[in-house]
Amino acid sequence: MYLQNALLPLTSLLWATTSQALNITISQPDVAFAPSPLPPSHTQSDGNAFVSLFQSLGRTTVWTLISATPFSGSTWEPEGLIRLGPDRYIVSCGEYTSPTVKYPNSLIIIGTDRSAGAGFAHLVVFSSNGSRIADATLTAPGAVEYHTGGLDYDGEWIWATLAQYRPNSTATVIKIDPSTLESEEVLRYDDHLGGIVHDVDESSVTALNWGGRNATRFRLPGGCSHAPTQSPSPSQSTPRKIKTVRNPSYYVDYQDCKFRGHVAAYQGRAVMLCSGVATIGSTATGTFNLGGIAIVDVETMVPLDEVPITMTSELGVPVTQNPVDVAVVDGKLRLYWLPDQHNSTLYVYEAQPDSPYEY
Repeated sequence: MYLQNALLPLTSLLWATTSQALNITISQPDVAFAPSPLPPSHTQSDGNAFVSLFQSLGRTTVWTLISATPFSGSTWEPEGLIRLGPDRYIVSCGEYTSPTVKYPNSLIIIGTDRSAGAGFAHLVVFSSNGSRIADATLTAPGAVEYHTGGLDYDGEWIWATLAQYRPNSTATVIKIDPSTLESEEVLRYDDHLGGIVHDVDESSVTALNWGGRNATRFRLPGGCSHAPTQSPSPSQSTPRKIKTVRNPSYYVDYQDCKFRGHVAAYQGRAVMLCSGVATIGSTATGTFNLGGIAIVDVETMVPLDEVPITMTSELGVPVTQNPVDVAVVDGKLRLYWLPDQHNSTLYVYEAQPDSPYEY
């Protein structure tokens, strides 16, 4: 039984352009999936303002609940969130039709500790009032990579991952057209990938593995946009792994991240906002769930600023459980969280900055 559920043969890093939106269920035929023109990315709009506001946060920050909007229909397990302007949200969701099962006696088969399970990856579009606009199923029945990860938006494409729902397995990076929900494979990799960010300036993507314990960076075809224009060599015509780095922080496990650009406040480093949660303690002594957000150096995974988050949903789930997005609205920092499974509510919080002398 367990050997039958062992990993499929591991894939190698490759480039492809296969359409992945296998089925789209449209709930509102007269409503566009995305605004036109598309809004700018965070790096094009509010990246530097976001960092300045984030640096004013701390343990005593007062978070004001701006709105709590139920999203219609099942969201299964929400994983990633993109806010495309004030009236459009796109959510990656994992529908699980058969659970994964741990192998007996701590058995490891081809590097992983559990069966493949089964399910579907979804990308669901909502309006700001929570009404469902469309649901794109991204994976076919029987696909082993059915787990969706976090989302990032670069002003043109939504970047996502499809992975096996178990560690040390395989994954595919895809990019999605927000206006059609059609997607293309970008690369495949021999590990689980979850959260992802796209650095347009460096022509690279960085993806986190199971639990965000390390990050792998890939150079995309065309190389670095800062480099002199030249015809790509054979090695530049396909995605290329640059390196894998260990996450040195065990504060929380990052679930969803958003690229924020090469920010002057951090000497031009590429940074991302990450949100996550960790279960602290043991069954013998009791546990509690710790939530947090961080500005993270994309290249090194070193957190540059971290803030604990204590808010929970009405169901008692830490708001940082999975999806996140962020915006600067009227000069104030707003965070968007969608923590609950199946029947999800979008929680929008606005930060009131700390006094610099409060401890």
